[in-house]
Formats: sequence, structure tokens, C-alpha cells
Amino acid sequence: MMVDFALEAERDHGKSPQEAIYEACLLRFRPILMTTLAALFGALPLMLGTGTGSELRRPLGISIVGGLLLSQVLTLFTTPVIYLALDRLGRRISPRRSNEED
Repeated sequence: MMVDFALEAERDHGKSPQEAIYEACLLRFRPILMTTLAALFGALPLMLGTGTGSELRRPLGISIVGGLLLSQVLTLFTTPVIYLALDRLGRRISPRRSNEED
């Protein structure tokens, strides 16, 4: 979601990659967070449940919740870094692309 928004901002609004990914992070934070929280709250009964068979379901709930939290952190912190790194790499490989934009 962030990358699509950033690419659109670069193409249609003429923003720099840094400005585009920053704006994408600000505008797409809430939808990304809400999606993760919905899945996380769906897995909480598995993780916190008690009763017959809960000892079999609890590891699954813990795995789901841990995976969602880890993926959320990685998504929010690494996506902008990778986006900017790939943009710099693309400009080094194809300097013609940066000249055409000027």
C-alpha cells in the first residue's frame, strides 16, 4: 500500500522519492495498522483461551500474534528504507532515468 501510493505521488505529483514515501507512510499508517489489529484481535481467543483442548490451540495463537506484531514492525520500518535504497540503486544503474526527469 505504501509503495503504490509513493509511486503514484512521484509520477502524478512530481514529488521526490523521500517526500513521496514520507507522505505514503503518514497516509497509509492507519489502514495498515487497522488491518493488523483486526487479525490480531481475531487470534487473541486462540492465545488466551482456556478449557478443553486449549493447550493445543495456544501455541497457534501465540505464533499468529507474534508473527503479526513482527510483520507490522518490519513493514512500517523497513518498507521506506528499502524503497529509498532501491530508488538510489535504480538511479545509479540507469542515470538516464534521472536525467529524463529533469
